[in-house]
Amino acid sequence: MNDKKENAAELAAVRDEIDRLDEQIQELISQRARMAFRVRETKGEDLDAVKFYRPEREAQVLRRVQERNQGPLSDSEMLRLFREIMSACLAQQEPLKVAFLGPEGTFTQQAVTRHFGHSVHGVSLPTIDEVFERVQSGDHDFGVVPVENSSQGIVSHTLDNFLFSDLNICGEIELRVRQNLLTKAKSLQQIERVYSHEQSLSQCRNWLRTHLPGVEFIAVSSNSEAARRVRNTPESAAIAGRAAAEIYGLPVLFAEIEDHPDNTTRFLVIGREIFAPSGQDKTTLLLSGPEGPGLLHSLLEPFRKHGINMTRIESRPSSAAKWSYVFFVDVEGHAEDPAVAAALEDLSKVSKLSRVLGSYPKAVLARAPS
Repeated sequence: MNDKKENAAELAAVRDEIDRLDEQIQELISQRARMAFRVRETKGEDLDAVKFYRPEREAQVLRRVQERNQGPLSDSEMLRLFREIMSACLAQQEPLKVAFLGPEGTFTQQAVTRHFGHSVHGVSLPTIDEVFERVQSGDHDFGVVPVENSSQGIVSHTLDNFLFSDLNICGEIELRVRQNLLTKAKSLQQIERVYSHEQSLSQCRNWLRTHLPGVEFIAVSSNSEAARRVRNTPESAAIAGRAAAEIYGLPVLFAEIEDHPDNTTRFLVIGREIFAPSGQDKTTLLLSGPEGPGLLHSLLEPFRKHGINMTRIESRPSSAAKWSYVFFVDVEGHAEDPAVAAALEDLSKVSKLSRVLGSYPKAVLARAPS
């Protein structure tokens, strides 16, 4: 009996300490929100969130959060908590308006909340073109669009939009994509067809061949559209994320059916300006030059000369002439960094098009558990 009383007293003391800490945490969050508001007042401008959003500053804060984290919460949980605090503080007057490739329940919507938190006003749009148009017109502050998948490669339509738009890349998001088989069927034998976006079908190709041979695979505009189609047809299934499963009330028959366990999609944040350096940045360039031998070498030589690491290059057909191409190049560093600036100066002498599409913070990724 005494042991029980001692355990109850100890539990009560622990709960009292938790209550005390909760009060402190709440007061500190309120203090942070008040300080964020003071930043706005100090600048003496209209209180629109977009005028005070600084992705380079947020990236620096999140990196420090990760560096300080000693557990027991994981990096991903700690980063998520601080992302939501910053999101709520920024949205005190009016939240950021962020357009994304919809509909709701897509991985692109997950990327929006991963980057901006839940205190933004997200607007689902049916096409990548419309996301670019809404941001360009000023109807929305930023947009989020997919640009590449680790197993399926580039989303060419996103890159092509930069040929006709003067929008900039303001950030990147890397999202681990977990594909699930959603259906009201009780077994695989009852499934006659599978709906999904063509990228998701490709990401699960081997699993589908093994477990659903002979079943019809139908590509649709998005995974959420796939889930919508099968919610009332138990002989059908959709490949989608858990968010779509919750929205459309579909059970997950099989989870994580993607062929590659590290299946990741990279998204771009697009906006109307280029922000200051964060200290760990990428720069994306749009390049072209006179057709002829050595074109690509002449465009890339300035990076070698100035010690700039190139992380990606993609070619796309140019609208200028048949069989002419432009190059999308990612390099490490910010356009204001001395070495990158020197390389850009040299590029201007050899290219007929050399445009900085954006200099932006590298995605802040949780460290792998040790």
